[in-house]
Amino acid sequence: MTTTNIAKPTAPIVEAGKADGHKPEVVTLEQLAREMKVPPRDARMLLRLAAKQTRQYPNLGKEHVARQPWQWTNGSKALGEARKALAAAPE
Repeated sequence: MTTTNIAKPTAPIVEAGKADGHKPEVVTLEQLAREMKVPPRDARMLLRLAAKQTRQYPNLGKEHVARQPWQWTNGSKALGEARKALAAAPE
């Protein structure tokens, strides 16, 4: 019988920027669409088109990961660009 000496962490692992223990507030596409009075399906379509326009919306395309839900941390530059893109959409 062999015993392995595995070091066990003594302190909890804390992610960078989350030392106070709470997660930053996240704004989802559904919340943003409701705020901008746009159907979520149309908002997704408009955001996909806006993310391709890297000169006008540089942070929107960088922060979104393909095949992942649209969500932003509250106050981020990408959230501001998403609001701008949805506001500029034709009625």
